[in-house]
Amino acid sequence: MKPQSMLFTIYGEYVRHYGSEIWVGSLTRLLGEFGLSEQAVRAAISRMQKQGWLESTKVGNRSYYSMSPRGQKRLDEAAARIYKVEAEGWNGKWCITSYNIPESQRNLRDQLRKELTFLGFGMLTTSTWISPNDLTERVKDITLSYGITEYVEVFMAEHVGWSEPKKLVEKCWNLDEMNRAYQEFIELYEPEYEALKKKMKQKKDVADSDCFVAKTKLVHHYRKFLFIDPDLPEELLPDLWLGKKADLLFNRYYDLLNPGAIRFFEQIYEPVPVQDK
Repeated sequence: MKPQSMLFTIYGEYVRHYGSEIWVGSLTRLLGEFGLSEQAVRAAISRMQKQGWLESTKVGNRSYYSMSPRGQKRLDEAAARIYKVEAEGWNGKWCITSYNIPESQRNLRDQLRKELTFLGFGMLTTSTWISPNDLTERVKDITLSYGITEYVEVFMAEHVGWSEPKKLVEKCWNLDEMNRAYQEFIELYEPEYEALKKKMKQKKDVADSDCFVAKTKLVHHYRKFLFIDPDLPEELLPDLWLGKKADLLFNRYYDLLNPGAIRFFEQIYEPVPVQDK
C-alpha cells in the first residue's frame, strides 16, 4: 500500500467527518497499523502539500493537516460515487467532451485526461471522450480551473448512428477487465465477510483495531474502482455484471466493520485544540 494513496483513504473515510484536521502523530499511528513507517508517512504528507492536496496548521511544536479545498472536492466526489444512491433510468443522452490542446501544454492535456478518467469518461477517439452520465458541470469546473476553456467543448447529445449503445460502450470501456477486477474483489472479501459475520453471531470478541484495518483496506480496495468503473446505467451493462454483487458485499462487510473501526479511530484521532483555533 502506497502511503499517499492510503492518506487519501484515511482522510476520505475518517478525518473529513471529524472537522477535517488531524495531528500528524495521529496520522503516523493510524498508518502504522498497515506497516507504514513514520518516515514514509511524513514524506507522503510533504508531497501532498507540494501537490496542493493538504494544508497545515502549526500549534506550538505540533503540526496538524487538513485537506485543501481542492482535496476536499476530490474526496466529496469520491464519496458520492462510493456510497452512491441508485440512479434513475438513463435518458439516452451522452455527455461528450472534445479538446484540441496544443503540444506546448501537453501537461495540462494529460491532466485533463486523468480528470476525465476519474469522472468515468471513456475515450471514443484520442481527443473525444464520452459518458452516459451528465457530467457537464464537472467538466466545465475542471476546464475553468485549468484555464483551458478555449481548447475544450462540452456537449449533451443523442447518438443517432451507427453503433448500438452497448457496442458503443464496448468501444470505450473494457467491461471484461472490470468484471475480472470485481470477481477478484468478491473472492478476496466474501470469505472475510462470512467469517466475521459468523464470529459476531457467536458473540466472539473482535478487536477494534482489527476492524479499523479491515475496513480501511476494504474501502481502499473498493476506491480503486473509481478509476476503472464508469458507473454506467443498467441499460448499458452486460447481462453478467458483477459490479452489483461486489457493491452489495462491500456495503454489508462495511456495516459489520464500521462500529469497531470508528471506535479505534476516535481513540487515536487528535484534532487542533479548540482554544487554539
